[in-house]
Amino acid sequence: MTRHDDYSLRQTLPPDVLVGGDAVWSRYRRYPVFGLRWLVGRSLLFCSIIAVVAAFIGAGTGIAVQDPGVALKVAATQFVAFSLMAMLGPALATAVRHRRWSVARERKAVVIAVLVGMVLSFFIDRVASAYIQQLMAPGLAAIGLKPTMPTPAPLVQAIGLALNLAGLVVIYGLFGGGLALRAYFSERQRWDLHRHAQALGDLESRVHEADLRLGVLQAQVEPHFLFNTLASVRALVRQDPAQAEATLDALVDFLRATIPKLRDDRGLHATLGQQLDLCASYLALMQVRMGGRLTYAVRTDDGLRSLSFPPALLITLVENAIKHGIEPRPGAGHVEVVAERVDERLRVRVIDDGAGLQPGLSTGVGLANVREQLAARHGAQATFSLTTRAEGRGVCAEIRLPIGSPA
Repeated sequence: MTRHDDYSLRQTLPPDVLVGGDAVWSRYRRYPVFGLRWLVGRSLLFCSIIAVVAAFIGAGTGIAVQDPGVALKVAATQFVAFSLMAMLGPALATAVRHRRWSVARERKAVVIAVLVGMVLSFFIDRVASAYIQQLMAPGLAAIGLKPTMPTPAPLVQAIGLALNLAGLVVIYGLFGGGLALRAYFSERQRWDLHRHAQALGDLESRVHEADLRLGVLQAQVEPHFLFNTLASVRALVRQDPAQAEATLDALVDFLRATIPKLRDDRGLHATLGQQLDLCASYLALMQVRMGGRLTYAVRTDDGLRSLSFPPALLITLVENAIKHGIEPRPGAGHVEVVAERVDERLRVRVIDDGAGLQPGLSTGVGLANVREQLAARHGAQATFSLTTRAEGRGVCAEIRLPIGSPA
């Protein structure tokens, strides 16, 4: 059996689940209904009120029969009877709830427990009333009053029975746990809303944390890439000035395409088209920097370009393809970025014909970030894979996402 509640019956309720003020007489409501602390607090409150009521009833009886002993016995009987009537149903429901059954089974058992308490309360009331009547009989007889009433007419008996049944529902029901039962189900609903809001808050928190980490990653990757490129330009200035100039031009074009997007809402929201353009600018720069031995292609349908797409993920895969695939392998290399709709999902692949998968490559920081970002934003709906190409040369990195709305 499984439960969907994970809170302790001994702990106070969260503010958005708690109902009622912080007055002394209502503090027991800070704990879950039919929890032990709730029961103890409620019992102390009710027994205090019942003691006052029983004392007044006993005093009135003592004045009527002119017998202090009878007054004390009546007051004690009323106190015990009323206390049992108020506590039996809730006590049985508390015992049920502490069994920690499944929610469906617990709800049924709690209702049955309160109903059993109501029925027992009826019999306790009848026994207590008969005993009190027996106590008062001698005193009433001594002052000339009859302890019993004459038998009423059938119609009056029917009306009396109806009133007794109504009293059973109203008095025993409300006093004996009916209101507590209503509070129990109301608390359940508030707990469901609380857990839902908490889950949404946790999800938003994870996405926000992932966005912040993404911003940090961007701040780390951009200077690293920039310094490497400038170092290459410095080396080319004397050996091949024309190549150095072409590299600088390509770097300027890349920065013009990149920096505005990073400044736009911190670069944390993007479209597929923006990310593909960023990859194209980067590949153009790397093509110049590598002396033309790199070729590339970026392909997609125009209808997909406006779709939302997590920022910085695609460029991370392209950088990995260059760094671990093309650069370590001598000779010409090719990188292809393809985005397409497959089975009503967006499939984006970065394919290279480089050195292939190397030990430890799939567990690097960049790829770990890709996986975390996808999990935070799309959960199990997103997948990422890194595989050796069927041709046996190079790597295919693939992301699959649900088709989102245009950004």
